[in-house]
Amino acid sequence: MVGNKDPLQHCIDLAYRYLSYRPRSEAEIRQRLRLRSFNGRIVEKAIAKLKQQNLIDDVAFAQFWRDNRLSFKPKSKRLIMKELRDKKIAPEVIEQVTQDIDDEANAYKLGFSRMHALSHLDYSDFQQRLSRYLSYRGFSYEVVKHAITLLWQEREHR
Repeated sequence: MVGNKDPLQHCIDLAYRYLSYRPRSEAEIRQRLRLRSFNGRIVEKAIAKLKQQNLIDDVAFAQFWRDNRLSFKPKSKRLIMKELRDKKIAPEVIEQVTQDIDDEANAYKLGFSRMHALSHLDYSDFQQRLSRYLSYRGFSYEVVKHAITLLWQEREHR
């Protein structure tokens, strides 16, 4: 027993605190609680209670993660899928929440947001810098090439 607190309640309280920063996947919470030296039975009871309270929902978490990535740190569908796999989200949930991601549109939008910083460059430098920028965010060669072509044409017609 930890102080006067029931071990299960202590485990749940730690999970609440961990969840207070941002939503978490079930695997993230399980891992965090095990790192805090709670035995498996108590961790599973805490997880069950958190699920009952709708505080753990991997589908909602995956949607949150996708929306967050597309809004604040745009990345490709492939990279978002990898991040969700790393967070131990089930493959069918990953497929469900990422099926509507449009890499072409996202690469264009992300590239367009960088246009002001690249407007003074010639085509070679523009292409090289934007290509690195978009590739770093996980976009494929074909998607990057298409976005660069569209953005350069748009720049030329201004």
